[in-house]
Amino acid sequence: MNYNEKSFLLSLYTFNEHLTDNQKIKKLYIMSNNITNYYSEFTIKKRNGKDRHILSPYTDLKKIQLNILNDLLYDKRQSPYAKAYIKEVGLVDNAKTHIGYKYIVKLDISNFFENVSYVDVYNIFKEYGFSNRICGLLAHLTTYDDYLPQGAPTSPCLSNLVLRDFDYKVGRWCKDKNINYTRYSDDMTFSMNEYNKDLIRFIRISLYKCGLELNNDKICLIGNSKQQKVTGIVVNNKIQVDSNYRKRIRQELYYINKFGIDNHIKRIKITDKEKYLKSLYGRILFVLSIDPNNKEFIKYKKTIRRINNPNYSD
Repeated sequence: MNYNEKSFLLSLYTFNEHLTDNQKIKKLYIMSNNITNYYSEFTIKKRNGKDRHILSPYTDLKKIQLNILNDLLYDKRQSPYAKAYIKEVGLVDNAKTHIGYKYIVKLDISNFFENVSYVDVYNIFKEYGFSNRICGLLAHLTTYDDYLPQGAPTSPCLSNLVLRDFDYKVGRWCKDKNINYTRYSDDMTFSMNEYNKDLIRFIRISLYKCGLELNNDKICLIGNSKQQKVTGIVVNNKIQVDSNYRKRIRQELYYINKFGIDNHIKRIKITDKEKYLKSLYGRILFVLSIDPNNKEFIKYKKTIRRINNPNYSD
């Protein structure tokens, strides 16, 4: 281990200041060799009703991972096709690329995070010029049982970096075929005016070469005679939130204004008023993030603010 590598490792361990430098580095190796002891596991429901298992790192490991993320990974250039887990880039940027095309093809990578391996992550750290020993240490600190744990702050950025070469390969192929391509985590979107029958086969083979698989249950082709949605945003002619999404919010605000918030949540059998209002406010902000000049939803935003703070004034 050279001086620069030692300094970097010490920069990761920014707590327990009473430890000596050697003790801090030893602690990093102990953690990396017993990584499963530094996570808690819980389950959340996905939109389809299935369970999603989340591994959440304990405080010390999370601090180390955040330092790896902020001091190292964020400096690595990601592909322009990746639209998730990047500062100041998000759902709107992903959707804008696909406005007004005749066909939208949506594809999904099967078990994405679980299929990004320790070796994949090791190779990312190798690009920074670290020795094999340090690459191994960093890969152990950011993986769990040979895969990226959903819940670790480093996993999203690492997943983008692992797929960087894949993105460029797919991007070049699509450009030659007049197809637009973006990827939002494991969701790949393609837009075109002439459907290319070779697209799905090309993606399937390209993923296979990366050790990944296409989710056959989520292959979706949408013509412009139907509502085309990209990561929840309608893109047929302009970007806008799905009408049913807006209708549900509009209905909730109608009943809040008619009956009052307390009677409304009692009527719909909500027990946590604060959580409900926070969720509703978030949904209103989502609509305004897509359509910031929507006067109706600006009014709804002010309504929720007044409920949370009776002294609020416009």
